[in-house]
Amino acid sequence: MDKENLQRLFDKYCKKLRITPGWDVQLQFVEDPEWRKTGDFKIDCTDHKAILLLNAANPKQENLEEVIVHELMHIKMYPLDQVTESLITSHFEEGTPAWDFAYRQFFTALEITVEELTKCFLLEFGEDRAVSYGRCAREKSFNELYDGLKNIE
Repeated sequence: MDKENLQRLFDKYCKKLRITPGWDVQLQFVEDPEWRKTGDFKIDCTDHKAILLLNAANPKQENLEEVIVHELMHIKMYPLDQVTESLITSHFEEGTPAWDFAYRQFFTALEITVEELTKCFLLEFGEDRAVSYGRCAREKSFNELYDGLKNIE
């Protein structure tokens, strides 16, 4: 998908998600082939500014519309993200097993929630409603996860 079309989709979803005019956001294309992410955000929440970084060199996912919506959903969830992260850091000492567990569980739940909201939003408003299976293709199959385990009998 060309950059002009991606910018159009970015603008569309900023409005649909009611991110603008409350936030000043911009789309920035990353041309570095070494950059490993498909999308990411830089956020200044005190000034309500954000930059969505989108991998233009080698994206890991096929549906960049999905990536745009996913990253914008993180802005919508950002206040909850910050409160929860603050609760974790104020109740657990960083680097302890309890902190590691709470932090990992929170960010896993956050990513799952953001992705589910993204899928729902794309189903309703998406131009490309195909779900990206890029990460799934790299995972082990169900049977491969159990290879080498001993029978309990």
